[in-house]
Amino acid sequence: MKFIERGIDALFARKVLPNKVLILLGARRVGKTAFIKNYLSTIPKKDYLQLNGEDIDDAMLLKERSVSNYIRLLADKKLLIIDEAQNIPEIGLILKLIVDSIEGIKVIATGSSVFDLSNKLGEPLVGRKNTIYLFPFAQMEFAKQEDYKETITKLEERLLFGSYPELEQYPDWKDKIDYLKEIINSYLLKDILVYEGIKQSNKILDLLKLIAFQVGQEVSLQELAKHLGISKNTVESYLDLLSKVFVIYKVPGFSRNLRKEITKSNRWYFYDNGIRNAIIGNFTRLDSRIDVGALWENYLASERIKYQNYTQKSVANYFWRTYDQQELDWLEEENGSLKGFEFKWNENRKAKIPTAFGKAYSEAGFEVISKKNYLDFIT
Repeated sequence: MKFIERGIDALFARKVLPNKVLILLGARRVGKTAFIKNYLSTIPKKDYLQLNGEDIDDAMLLKERSVSNYIRLLADKKLLIIDEAQNIPEIGLILKLIVDSIEGIKVIATGSSVFDLSNKLGEPLVGRKNTIYLFPFAQMEFAKQEDYKETITKLEERLLFGSYPELEQYPDWKDKIDYLKEIINSYLLKDILVYEGIKQSNKILDLLKLIAFQVGQEVSLQELAKHLGISKNTVESYLDLLSKVFVIYKVPGFSRNLRKEITKSNRWYFYDNGIRNAIIGNFTRLDSRIDVGALWENYLASERIKYQNYTQKSVANYFWRTYDQQELDWLEEENGSLKGFEFKWNENRKAKIPTAFGKAYSEAGFEVISKKNYLDFIT
């Protein structure tokens, strides 16, 4: 498969610094290993040591937490790379000792679960780390190798199957479906199900199905708990874990002025449309679906998140709605400025800024995102 230049290329190169740890985070199978392999192809092999946290022998090399051990291990090396670093016990303390003790050493650590890496890296590496996120392919990455016609032609495919990198080698749609099912069964929940607090994997999948059917809608934790037969706190815990392994992410409600604004509930989106459709087992073509609006909204939201991350935009994302049903699909706050967006799959349906929002936030911008202009929004 041809290597597609990733949106983090330039940023990544700038962040690999002496006596710092660069953490590359992302879901399993989004291309972290391929990205690192491509990066290392530009560096003489004698200059780096690459270890894998899932390899027992590699992990053992780091077990003895002493300066003399790490000096011996990294003799003449300028760079240490550790894949799936969250699997190595006390990895935060290990990396702290390495970057504090070996002059000029650069460290890259990759991981697929934030909750492990955050817990094990956070405190020991305060002031010693930078973090970059890698997602499934973004349209801004595809744009570097395809023309407008090809992009438009592939829109339906991306709404249905998402953009996990390995899908690019499967031209047949059935093979894409099989691959996504394999992702669900073999990789998606791996980080969660090895977590000692999770006993019922079926409840996790049932929760994901409920979230999948409520994309673009406020989610009631109480209703989810009642439907699943578990406590509200457990639902909250599961949602937190699912967000930390990059399956779904939360968008809160926005309020600054109005009493009628809804702020206590959240909306949840999937990082990838293909994962969402695989969860509910529906890859029917768009002209036969009743959820095309939800697919369009999830696609635009996830692509916008990728764009914001890769371009280093410091933006807070929200939805906006009042109790009398005025709403905006997407609201961004950047440096104190607000801009609202309405996502419309049907280009013939008119949309205008909600009256209450316009009065409360007269300085805010507003734009309708449709098939006519969506590429400007996500690239």
